[in-house]
Formats: sequence, structure tokens, C-alpha cells
Amino acid sequence: MVVNCEQVWQQISNYLDGDVSAELREALENHVRGCKRCTAVLDGTRNVVKLYGDDRVIELPANFTRKWQQRLPLFIPSKGTTYGWLVAVAALAIVSGTFALGKATTSSVQALRSQHSEQAKDIPPEMMVEVAADGKTFHVPGCKFIHQSGDKVRPIAASQAMREGYVPCVRCLREYLRR
Repeated sequence: MVVNCEQVWQQISNYLDGDVSAELREALENHVRGCKRCTAVLDGTRNVVKLYGDDRVIELPANFTRKWQQRLPLFIPSKGTTYGWLVAVAALAIVSGTFALGKATTSSVQALRSQHSEQAKDIPPEMMVEVAADGKTFHVPGCKFIHQSGDKVRPIAASQAMREGYVPCVRCLREYLRR
């Protein structure tokens, strides 16, 4: 089994607690032996666990807990306050606005294949055009600007080409472009 840095970081706490399988433990140890970054992360995590687990490191005053329990309500607003309701309404407005904006910007039309395309108008839907499989535009048959790829050019109706996301050639179909 081989692991990468991200997998080591995800399992580092379990590794230190001894809550990993023998196979995963071996893979983690093999990786850490060859990776300076993961070795540093492992050593740092081990030090933090050791510091917080040692009661002698940070000595607290005898009445510390009682003082904090008395002061804690000053920092946490009680339920039903005006501030709490304003926060809830603001959050609802943001979420609703996000969905409305997302719906307004989504289009039911398939994305165009070319980002530099111009919308077509009044192209006869039954008009036969040519498309190249590796291209983004459709052309009138015989257009010298089509990017021919051997036998990959196929005839197709203009309406079908537009449904597939192709856009009209700005040279041979100029009369049909919106300007």
C-alpha cells in the first residue's frame, strides 16, 4: 500500500492514537521516512499532543473554571434576541439570493463550443452546413476556411449544428450574424 502526503495528514491523528491497521501504519511510516514535510507535520502534531496532555505545562488558577462559567454568558447571546433573529434573516436572504442568481444565470441552451462566438439569426434550420469533428464552427459547403481533418468533415442541418453547440463561421455565414 502506498500513501501520499494528503492521506498521511488525514490519518495523522489516528496514527498517533494507534487506531490504524497494520498495513496502513506501515504505509504511513514508509512515506514519513522519505518525506521531510510529513515528518515535520508528524513531529509537530506529536509535540502539540504532548503539550496539551501534560497538566504541568499550563498551570491554571484554582478558581479559573468558576470565573469562566460566570463570564461565559456575557459572550454568548441568549436565544431569541433581536441580534440572533437579524443574523438568521440575513443568512436566509443570502441563501435565497444565491439560488435566485444561480437560476437567472443558467441557460437551457447548450453551451456554445466557441467562447468567441456570435449568435446567429435567421439561419434556415434545414440549411445543410459542414462541421469538422475537431472544430467549433459550422460552414457552408465548400467554405475555404473550414479546418478540414481528412474525412472528419460531415454534413449536417444548421439547426442540428446549433443544438450541438457549433457556431456559424464569421466569414462564410457573415450575413446571418447579429452585429
